[in-house]
Amino acid sequence: MSCEPLKTEEHRKEIMAVQDSMDVLNGKWKISIISSICYYNKRRFSDILNDVTGISNKMLSKELKELEINKLIKRTVLDTQPITVRYELTEHGNSLKTIINNLKDWGIKHRKEIIGNSTEETDKNI
Repeated sequence: MSCEPLKTEEHRKEIMAVQDSMDVLNGKWKISIISSICYYNKRRFSDILNDVTGISNKMLSKELKELEINKLIKRTVLDTQPITVRYELTEHGNSLKTIINNLKDWGIKHRKEIIGNSTEETDKNI
């Protein structure tokens, strides 16, 4: 009996796990939305809209619904005038903080690598 098929099966499971993660976090906006909420803990719709440059109201609403369906964020309607809706990460969503921080750190290093190591140049382009 060879160990090779076991390694292949384990590899398939790992690839499927990565694909599952990408299916939930896919698209242009989800990670930025999660990052906005993660950074401040609780965010209103308009706050997230201001944080995520280029996203439309309709797209933000759609993405927030998908994140809620996937149990990554919790939506709370506050009894205020006008009504305020607040979003926060669930316990499951909080498990993404390490990934978000790693992506942020990598993004900073990548920008420096591509633009150059000059802090002044990097700061200007952020």
